[in-house]
Amino acid sequence: MHLVRDPLPDARRPALLTVVGVGNPWRGDDGAGLAVAERLEGRLPSGAAVLGREGEPTGLIDAWDGAEAVWLVDAVRSGAAPGVVHRLDASVEALPADLFRGSTHHLGVPDAVELARAMGRLPRRVVVFGIEAESFETGNALSPAVANAVEEVAARVLGEVEECTRKP
Repeated sequence: MHLVRDPLPDARRPALLTVVGVGNPWRGDDGAGLAVAERLEGRLPSGAAVLGREGEPTGLIDAWDGAEAVWLVDAVRSGAAPGVVHRLDASVEALPADLFRGSTHHLGVPDAVELARAMGRLPRRVVVFGIEAESFETGNALSPAVANAVEEVAARVLGEVEECTRKP
């Protein structure tokens, strides 16, 4: 039966540490997560992968399959000032849906995380960075405050991933 379902399995072992930037590069600040992923490309230690994901966040479940730890980065809108960075640990509790209320996705990152939790497919460690957006208007430019936050989040995620690789 295995050969019918998965006749040619991927020979590569999935990354144990995965960073996923989520967003839409054509909706202004909604591209923040993808911009972080772009900044981290080629900078993560061995055994870590960085991915950019557009479209519905439910695809995240497959993107982090096999990972022990995942960092998700997405634009959020909670009413805080643009560029404010929120760091949440989704490993232990549900993400606040109201933080992601400005999402341009039908289902948001919190929905994907909770679906994965219910299915038993949530990695052991899930950290979510939300960058407070100013605008989700059509266009591909990030607002200045969000562009600054992208640099901050990229540095913070890189530091956390590097710390994980140093632990035995």
